[in-house]
Amino acid sequence: MRLLIVEDDPSIAEPLVSGLERQGYAVTWVKTGVDALNAPEHDLVLLDLGLPDLDGQVVCRRLRERSTVPIVVVTARSDELDRVTLLELGADDYVVKPYGFRELVARIRAVLRRTARDDVGEDPTGRLEVGNLTIDQRTRGVKVGDAELFLTPKEYDLLLLLAEDAGAVFTRDQILRAVWDENWWGSTKTLDVHVASLRKKLGDPSLIETVRGVGYRMRS
Repeated sequence: MRLLIVEDDPSIAEPLVSGLERQGYAVTWVKTGVDALNAPEHDLVLLDLGLPDLDGQVVCRRLRERSTVPIVVVTARSDELDRVTLLELGADDYVVKPYGFRELVARIRAVLRRTARDDVGEDPTGRLEVGNLTIDQRTRGVKVGDAELFLTPKEYDLLLLLAEDAGAVFTRDQILRAVWDENWWGSTKTLDVHVASLRKKLGDPSLIETVRGVGYRMRS
């Protein structure tokens, strides 16, 4: 899976490149909007807005005009108008600096899932296993041992998010953004309802652990 990072600040880009490469991604780093527009096709673009030559909104619009590549905007601007404008221009997600690396990886995975692309760094058959839990990402099938589970689409997305980084703690906000939507305005209780349903279907409530005051994690 090839990622294009468009970021002019080396202090941000260099550790980001290293971290994403450790996650199994092939990363290309460019510093200007022109270089981003001239780069070959990638599987996802991480686009900073504050570029030295072109405004990030212009780059986003031009990329979208010629390609369906997923675009995740990474910026220090938190103004709601910027966010709405970028989504209207075709960005798939929006992350405000400073951000947690795990949150960014979760967003990347969520966007790639939404665009029906497979993550790299996973079993080439599309199977993900945590203990006796098996997730087949090609068919969206889930089994505990030999027993097949029947999950709703959101239950599946929630389970996959937690299983992809078993042991890592995901905050409630990270989960809602990744599984539901960046612009989710509904009650956060929907997350608790889905977790409770998942625990019941998994047959082992302790598999998904509550981290009090923070969120949830899957037992590794």
